[in-house]
Amino acid sequence: MSSRPPITGLVLTKDGERHLEACLCSLAFCDEILVVDSESTDRTRDIAAACGARVLVRHWTGPADQFRFAFAEIHTPWVVSLDQDEILSPALQASIQAALADPGDAVAFLCPRASFYFDRFLRHSGWYPDLLPRVFLLEKTEVHVSPPHYGFRPHGPTRRLAGDILHYPYANLAQHVEKMNAYTQIAAQDLVRQGKHPSVLTALAHGLARFAKIYVLRAGFLDGRAGFVLAINGFFYAFHKYLRATELALHTHNTS
Repeated sequence: MSSRPPITGLVLTKDGERHLEACLCSLAFCDEILVVDSESTDRTRDIAAACGARVLVRHWTGPADQFRFAFAEIHTPWVVSLDQDEILSPALQASIQAALADPGDAVAFLCPRASFYFDRFLRHSGWYPDLLPRVFLLEKTEVHVSPPHYGFRPHGPTRRLAGDILHYPYANLAQHVEKMNAYTQIAAQDLVRQGKHPSVLTALAHGLARFAKIYVLRAGFLDGRAGFVLAINGFFYAFHKYLRATELALHTHNTS
């Protein structure tokens, strides 16, 4: 649509060859695609260049710093930001272009995200529609970081788009467990920095509450085996987050 304003597709990468080509191809309607790579050791940069992206390499110093660097390199008013394991569905590509042809007073557009887990795309379990402001006016948006996660915070009205971001967060369950291991440690450290000192019973209570929230309150049982596996791993995540905070607080107390 020639009447729409210019737009940049933005992807931060690190060893993302598994889905990167499909990710970047889904951004082909953008006027420019910018890839900021954190020193990948696989074919990530070659794939990005072959897809016509402008590729910059920068050491990873955290999501806030990396996005600030990327934002300074963007010269269009609008941005579509994807993770390297995300793909815009054809319906969402069309929806984005139609919305930008007539954005009205919107400063960002919310995109539903469907994540593939275990054996299917989840439609319940609190993982869908997972609305994310991934299409936004650069000057009206900031990056919000809550360790170990990040998101975008638009300052102004938003509208929801049709179609999905297709998300492939884990190659397998082993990778999910590896990420939970890393994330729970980061989250535990953040809890201790906030002055929180949970107990083993607190950790158990949080784990059970997370399981119930995913499987019962958010209808994870409707996602079949995938919903049950996710709920079990949700228990594991919450339990270890608070258990590790307990351990860290004890160590801090014993060494002080």
